[in-house]
Amino acid sequence: MVYWARRPNWDTVGKDWPNREHSRFVIAHGFRWHVQLAGQGPVLLLLHGTAASTHSFRDLLEPLARHFTVVAPDLPGHGFTANPPASSFTLPGMGRSVTALLKHLHLSPALALGHSAGAAVLIRMALDRHIAPNAIISMNGALMPFKGAQGHWYSGAAKLFLANPLMPRFLAWRASDETQVAEVIGSTGSALDARGLDLYRRLFREPGHVGGALSMMANWDVRAMRDLVAHLDTHLELVVGERDGTVSPHDADMFVARTPKARLRMLPGLGHLAHEERPDLIHDLVVEIAREVGALPPEPLAAVRADG
Repeated sequence: MVYWARRPNWDTVGKDWPNREHSRFVIAHGFRWHVQLAGQGPVLLLLHGTAASTHSFRDLLEPLARHFTVVAPDLPGHGFTANPPASSFTLPGMGRSVTALLKHLHLSPALALGHSAGAAVLIRMALDRHIAPNAIISMNGALMPFKGAQGHWYSGAAKLFLANPLMPRFLAWRASDETQVAEVIGSTGSALDARGLDLYRRLFREPGHVGGALSMMANWDVRAMRDLVAHLDTHLELVVGERDGTVSPHDADMFVARTPKARLRMLPGLGHLAHEERPDLIHDLVVEIAREVGALPPEPLAAVRADG
């Protein structure tokens, strides 16, 4: 096993990890997962994006757990979840791995929210009939290749980096520069507090996490997604930050036009990490959508009258 396949140390890197009290480690699909479980009620599945982890939902997990059984894993090769076989880094493979985890936990999501690449995984799982939630919420979903040659560059560069076993370590070493990490996060169009930046910095310093993210990038292919969504019979909420610097907000317009049950919601003033910038806003939006699609019961009449 190459050294970058080793996971970040839970007792050091994860010693004060957000929502650590809800963390557990399980074996599913042949490898070890870090997953956070909290709450009771209908199951809500949360999937983070490339190069992130459960920390991305740090301020959402417990508020949402007042309404749902929330399950939030580190995706394969990310955070504290082990590297899977190479085939599991593809989009369908990632979906199969998450499905195996859900089966191991005996959970079936009534609602699913995916950020960035996590949204693509959820849509693929629904298309493959692995899940049948009342709705999928795509939070700044990475559902299209990057424009022009840039998309080929990212995939090709990731493959070249992986060919050199020193590259994940080198990239992790560069992440020790606090300014560089802040610039990477700032390029997404989002502004995070010091705690948020520190958590990304910790992960970016770990060769195992960097190597997992590169493996996902090297094997990722969403070119067929624009055509496949025409067959999606699950309600799709496309939630888009208008300042997203990672995924073009205009991509969502095409998916609304092609997807039979899609709706667009624009978030003014927020970037790619909108759920980390305004977890309160996203919490309320998730609960609202859950009630609309029947994943949660309607709001009690007394509460509606009080608000009115």
